[in-house]
Amino acid sequence: MARRSVATLDGGTWQATAMADRDSRSGKSYLTEEISSYASQVHASHDAAAEQAFAAPTSHGMPAIMLGPLEAKFLTVCMHMIGAEKVVEVGTLAGYSAIMLARGMAPSGKVWTVAFDPTHAEIARSNIAAAGYGDRIEVLVGPALEVLPTLEAHGPFDAVFIDADKENYPGYGDWSTANLRSGGLLLADNAFVFGGLMSDTAAGQNMRRFHENTAAHYHSTCVPTPDGMVMAVKK
Repeated sequence: MARRSVATLDGGTWQATAMADRDSRSGKSYLTEEISSYASQVHASHDAAAEQAFAAPTSHGMPAIMLGPLEAKFLTVCMHMIGAEKVVEVGTLAGYSAIMLARGMAPSGKVWTVAFDPTHAEIARSNIAAAGYGDRIEVLVGPALEVLPTLEAHGPFDAVFIDADKENYPGYGDWSTANLRSGGLLLADNAFVFGGLMSDTAAGQNMRRFHENTAAHYHSTCVPTPDGMVMAVKK
């Protein structure tokens, strides 16, 4: 950040640090591995249950595509903010994000999370039980666009979190718009598609469609996490 000299009344000077700069306003990130590690330790340190779920993909040979600790804690804080009681998650992996969603919810709250892979679902159930949320997080198995309609009787929902196959984000977004309450929260990870958002790939095209559909139906933004997270409140 830039520093500038400012004259004082007695003729001396002192150094003022700019509160922002043009680079950061245009999108430059100052996030480094050191800064991320420090912020995670301060704001999002893991207890044993969270660490078990976070480490499970690596220890079980699953794709290590879970949220980072700061993004996961962001989910927890968002659930606190809206007083969430009914939440749907698309994309379970090993259960880490479902646990972090539940930690921000009221004691009576429930998370329905959809896993495509039955083996992953069993690992997630084990981690969820170890974290003490076996009665509050239900893991359902199957293609999400087939499973989601079976949940509609439980709606409308307070929040939906999407972190699954990128090509189907428009369909997941349409379902969320139809089943969130007014003022409900939509969160979607990997909104930059690992840098491919502006590409002509199916993932890039469909993610742009998801962004544009969301902007049309929500008060929305895209939080510049490492791979972007759409955050939107239903109108």
